Amino acid sequence: MRTALITGATSGFGEAASRLFTAAGWRVIGTGRRADRLEALAKELGDDKFHPAVFDIRDEAARDAALDNLPEAFRGIDLLVNNAGLALGTHTAQTADLGNWKVMIDTNVTALVSITHKLLPLLIERKGAVINLSSVAATYPYLGGNVYGGTKAFVHQFSLSLRSDLAGTGVRVTSIEPGMAETEFTLVRTGSQDASDKLYGGADPMTAEDIAGMILWVASLPPHLNINTMEMMPVNQSFAGFAVHRAG
Repeated sequence: MRTALITGATSGFGEAASRLFTAAGWRVIGTGRRADRLEALAKELGDDKFHPAVFDIRDEAARDAALDNLPEAFRGIDLLVNNAGLALGTHTAQTADLGNWKVMIDTNVTALVSITHKLLPLLIERKGAVINLSSVAATYPYLGGNVYGGTKAFVHQFSLSLRSDLAGTGVRVTSIEPGMAETEFTLVRTGSQDASDKLYGGADPMTAEDIAGMILWVASLPPHLNINTMEMMPVNQSFAGFAVHRAG
């Protein structure tokens, strides 16, 4: 039985992926800050299939303590799913909160590379895989995307560079880059259910289960295949046009 470590398993893609992976016969270590949600998942999925690891992904000491004390059955990690991440605010750069920028960088970039670095020796030993959750924001800029888009562009490029460095080790690396998907993500970003409903209303967006299915598909491919980058959008979403400011 293979084991996946999925960060940000308390909601959205991570929670959905935890359910799909355990149903497909994997063991899952689910990380997150909200102990109640992780414990509920463990009760739902079974302690032998899902292990809750409660820590803030930015807290390296807490992370190391949790990983160093994993039950024996969960120690052989074959897959790291770097899902934990967030966007804070929709303001333009000139009006944005610097604190929000730093939290996004600490979470989406620093914490992601830190846990990847920690697990690489084990993943190389087991010829495992890394799946990083980036975003279409890595490629297509939009008003108010600024630092969030920058962090996801980093994830995209880091994934490609990691893949290059790991050539010959048997470790696979994939960047999954979703567009509009309705989860708690927009609630965190805006703090408003109304804003979330307005964004997704009538758009028929992707779901957390859609993206979790893509993650599981990539993880289940034969070991000689590597998906470098996978970008997806709902049919009703497309590329933005150029913005033009006209004087006068």
